[in-house]
Amino acid sequence: MSHASSAQWCSPPGLLVLHAVRVTGLADDVAVAHRTGVDQHQVSELLQDNEAYGWVTHVGFAGTSGWTLTERGRAEDARRLAEELDKSGARATVEEAHRGFRPLNARLVRACTDWQLRPEADDRLAVNDHSDPEWDARVLDELSALAGDLRQLVGGLANALARFGGYDERFSAALARAREGQQQWVAGVGVASCHAVWMELHEDLLSTLGIARGAEPGSQ
Repeated sequence: MSHASSAQWCSPPGLLVLHAVRVTGLADDVAVAHRTGVDQHQVSELLQDNEAYGWVTHVGFAGTSGWTLTERGRAEDARRLAEELDKSGARATVEEAHRGFRPLNARLVRACTDWQLRPEADDRLAVNDHSDPEWDARVLDELSALAGDLRQLVGGLANALARFGGYDERFSAALARAREGQQQWVAGVGVASCHAVWMELHEDLLSTLGIARGAEPGSQ
C-alpha cells in the first residue's frame, strides 16, 4: 500500500544513520549526527549496532578515520530505501527530481573543470592558477546560478522526503566561502565543497532510486 505523497515523509533514525554513511562514504559519529540531526548518543549506539550486524566497519588511513558501509550494509540500505520509497509514495517526485538533476549535473561538472583547468593555446589541460579574475568570476557566477536551480530542486524533494533537505544550504555555504577567496571550497576534497555536496546528492538520488552509478541514461 502506498501513502499519498502530499505529506512530508520523515525517515526513521536507523535509516538516516546508515544512509548517511553510504552517501558520505566515510564519516565519524559527529559528522553523522550533524548531517542527520539525530542525537549523537543515539547515532553512536546505532553505528555500534550496525557494526555488530556487519553493515558498517570502522576504518582509518592518512590520519582520517570513520565508518564506511560494507557490501552487506549497502544491500541493507538499498532494501530500506526501496521500502521507504514505496511507503512514502515519493517515487514519482524523486524520479522527476533525478531527471531535472541530470542537465544541472552536466553544468556542475563543466564548472568544476573550468575551476581546475584554464586551457591555453599550447596546452588544453593547463592548470587554472587563478590569475584571471574574469575566468574565475564566470565560474562562480555559474555556480551561483546552479545554487538557485538546486534550491528549487531540493525544495521539491524535501517536501516529499525530509531527509533530502539541506543540500542546497550546504552548497550555498561552500560557494560563499569560495567567493571569499577560499578556493578549495569549489572542488576541494576533505571539505564540504560545492563539488563534494553535489556528489553526495547525486549518490543520494541514485541510491534512493536503485540506479547503479554509471547506469544512468546517457552516462558513459
